[in-house]
Amino acid sequence: MTFADLNLNRFLLDALDEMGFVTPTPIQEKAFNVIMSSKDVVGIAQTGTGKTFAYLLPILRQLSYSEQKFPRVLIVVPTRELVVQVVDELEKLTPYINVRFTGVYGGTNLNKQKQIVYQGQDIIVATPGRLLDLTLDGILKLKQIQKLVIDEVDEMMNLGFRAQLITLLDLLPKKRQNILFSATLTKEVNSLLDDFFKSPIKIEVASSGSPLDTIKQLAYPVPNFYTKVSFLVNLLKDKDTFNKVLVFVKNKKQANILYEELEIALPNDADVIHSNKTQNYRLRSVKNFEMGFFNILIATDIIARGLDLTDVSHVVNFDIPEEPENYIHRIGRTGRAEQEGIAISFFTEEEADYLGEIELLMVKEIEVLDLPETIEISTRLIDDEIPKAELERNNEKKRVEEPRGAAFHEKKEKNSRVNLGGSYRREIAKKYKKPKTRGQKRK
Repeated sequence: MTFADLNLNRFLLDALDEMGFVTPTPIQEKAFNVIMSSKDVVGIAQTGTGKTFAYLLPILRQLSYSEQKFPRVLIVVPTRELVVQVVDELEKLTPYINVRFTGVYGGTNLNKQKQIVYQGQDIIVATPGRLLDLTLDGILKLKQIQKLVIDEVDEMMNLGFRAQLITLLDLLPKKRQNILFSATLTKEVNSLLDDFFKSPIKIEVASSGSPLDTIKQLAYPVPNFYTKVSFLVNLLKDKDTFNKVLVFVKNKKQANILYEELEIALPNDADVIHSNKTQNYRLRSVKNFEMGFFNILIATDIIARGLDLTDVSHVVNFDIPEEPENYIHRIGRTGRAEQEGIAISFFTEEEADYLGEIELLMVKEIEVLDLPETIEISTRLIDDEIPKAELERNNEKKRVEEPRGAAFHEKKEKNSRVNLGGSYRREIAKKYKKPKTRGQKRK
């Protein structure tokens, strides 16, 4: 089947042709007619399968020209990076279509976004927080919404957006089409479906929790952080093989430490992004990574979802995520668009159980290899690896106060303060009491 076999108009076909797309992916093929039917839809698909186009194509096919001020389509995504990506995809699909759209998200000027929304839009792409800000301010009216798309809904739940999502669903018109896409169907997602969706049609191109078949998965037991650093540097020195690498780290602190270590070992080859970096910095870093200005991008799970990074040769899990679903989303950055990719995971003894849970979710074993003998085991530990009792003892040592000597001088008598108690304060209050009226002078 080709895109020409779908019920697309010539404007969309011309746009697809200019992008070089001829054949729809399985999720695009399966979702098109179901979404066109206006029934509620639940799509289970991994990142890298083309699911953004899977919902944009039928929505744009049905969207007619209108001059009304209020939006008719609402697309909700978990992160600012995803908002930017979806808006970018809309721009590619609509060079010959007269449709108004914008993206709104936190971390940027709210008043500017208010002005853009107030001018009138057909499609709004938004993160939950900023969407509610604009709605509760009365700038964004939701009464004309005909289609609601919630993309990466499982990630929204992980990021704590459940309450905001439910508030939003209560504010929307009851008569609407709900379209939901997720890589995994968790209990929270199923609960949302039961409460707000009407007999949704389920489209599944891969079972929930299954990784792409194009990804080769390897794992190495590595005892601690700095041994992981040494092993990673050893791997990354082979730039012909490791030509575009995403390294996922569990928190901002460790991401910064790793970046500093790589800057010493491999100067100017890496950058780091996490939630403490500004929005502009993050977008610029991702763009520079895509353009090849550096070949290593260190990140927390903030970009494990949705971002369509091309030709990533390797994903390195510097640690094993506690939630098995996060592993699926991390490694989904490679092996996209039917290209082959490699995912390498480092795990400590404590993280071995997490690896087992991931294998249970995928119903697939990960090949475990021995750490090369050339890698020296480091005895240096970061704070997170030091036993709690030992860390407390070290902190106690730091808190020991040195004996203090005599003061430089004795205070002068006039500067010496003596606590004279409540009666003294009452005397002072009486002396400096406020006037009873504006015109009355103190006596």
